[in-house]
Amino acid sequence: MTGPADPVLERRQRLARLARTGRRLGYSLYGVSLAAFVAGFLIGFTAGPATVAAITLIVGSVLLAPSIIIGYGVSAADRADRDDDW
Repeated sequence: MTGPADPVLERRQRLARLARTGRRLGYSLYGVSLAAFVAGFLIGFTAGPATVAAITLIVGSVLLAPSIIIGYGVSAADRADRDDDW
């Protein structure tokens, strides 16, 4: 019989999943932004491709920055637990 789960580890896992999802979404939006930029370059920069490129770049940045920071924090906490280096 196992004891109750550690709430700190549960929260850390939840934050790790959130960070991973945020990074995937942020990098995907960067890819959409790049594709919109290339499409705009090839067909001419009209309002459509330029707007899509700008909005996806901004939203991708807003998602990606905190996701990277949270991911580094989770990694550092895991490393400190593993090395018993608190």
